[in-house]
Amino acid sequence: MNASLTPADMDRMLDEHFTYEQTDNVEGVLATLAEDATHDIVGYPTGPTLGRDAARRFYEGLFADLAEGEAKSLRRLYGDGFLVDESLWKGTAPGRPFGLEGRNRPLSFRLLHVIEFTKEGLIQKEQVWLDLAAIFQQLPQGDA
Repeated sequence: MNASLTPADMDRMLDEHFTYEQTDNVEGVLATLAEDATHDIVGYPTGPTLGRDAARRFYEGLFADLAEGEAKSLRRLYGDGFLVDESLWKGTAPGRPFGLEGRNRPLSFRLLHVIEFTKEGLIQKEQVWLDLAAIFQQLPQGDA
């Protein structure tokens, strides 16, 4: 791990990452990741992916499925070269987020990010846990 990063350094990088996500800026998001980053949306069908190109495919799909999104950090815990962030995401679901018909409905759910950083301050590993029960409840299938 990397003791040279301060909590403020990690906050800056994750806040930059979230800002790029909020503006659907794929190139910006990828610039916050190390070239060989591990990107793991827990439970996602592909499983963990390696490298920016694999992460690009995820983000391009995500930005088509979710819109007007904002992640508000609720709590952060810091360790040696890593942080854990609990956030609340709010926006709309115009596409098919997580395989569910969004139908432009409003959506909010909690996220838990476990982020490991390189010594240069890039994201080496991003592991994301989603409150899928909340998502399923807000995007029920079979309704008109």
